[in-house]
Amino acid sequence: MLHKVFKLRELFPELAKESLESLSEARRKHIESVGKANECWAAYREPTLTAYCPDVSPEIDKTSKRISILICPGGSYEFCSFREAEPIALAFNALGYNAFVLNYSVAPVRYPQALLEVSASMALIRNKAEIFHADPQKIAVCGFSAGGHLAASLGVFWNEEFISDTLGIEKCSNKPNAMILGYPVITSGEYTHQGSMNCLLGKNAPKELVEKMSLELQVSENTPPAFIWHTFEDDCVPCENALLFANALRKKNIPFELHIFQNGGHGLSLCNKVTSKFDEQNIPHVSNWFQLCHEWLEVLFNS
Repeated sequence: MLHKVFKLRELFPELAKESLESLSEARRKHIESVGKANECWAAYREPTLTAYCPDVSPEIDKTSKRISILICPGGSYEFCSFREAEPIALAFNALGYNAFVLNYSVAPVRYPQALLEVSASMALIRNKAEIFHADPQKIAVCGFSAGGHLAASLGVFWNEEFISDTLGIEKCSNKPNAMILGYPVITSGEYTHQGSMNCLLGKNAPKELVEKMSLELQVSENTPPAFIWHTFEDDCVPCENALLFANALRKKNIPFELHIFQNGGHGLSLCNKVTSKFDEQNIPHVSNWFQLCHEWLEVLFNS
């Protein structure tokens, strides 16, 4: 197993315009201002990409190239949830995938920093595909809740020139080949999750920028296929977010698979004992999303 942490600021200097000391102090002030200083995720964490890549064995097939999953945990753009990070990576490993977990910048850091970081991460995976035993044309971005917004943002904005210009990466090197979106924040409109939008943009963001973050309005012919799942009972990020994005994909004739499970609240992750702190997060029927996603990826990439 290749298990390695890449510090994105060191690999992409344009991501390091502000010092770690300054960012850490800004984070401390933000967390104190919102009364969350005692949370386990309160401290500043610099952006990193952690690789979980199984070894290739000659006993099986030493020439194999794996599908890779770039994972963006949720957390309202205020933190990155562990429940939607390493456990997801290890579950994908168990099915034979490479997995990469992005710890991206959160509040008080604003847009487009996280988008630049997920773009840098996608380019890094593709450029180092040989080392990771990865197929550079089979890389999916996966996100949950606000991380779903980040993953979908990469899906719709990957070809914006400011991204490649800022990072100094080759055009198209940051394009995801597929999206996996779990109970994603999508819209900045009627059904938005306002806390995520406030952390991403600030409370007084220009109207034009707020509208740009309504990703159902940004889907184009260049948006990759998507696997989307949500729950009807989610009262934090309404399932209309998933429906709006699926409808936008349909209008552009972009393939997708959509599952709306009846039961379950927000933030279910794998919906099993591995990621459940409370009994109501352990829902065997909803946990089927993971096997369905695996089957979808196999059809998309290997059929």
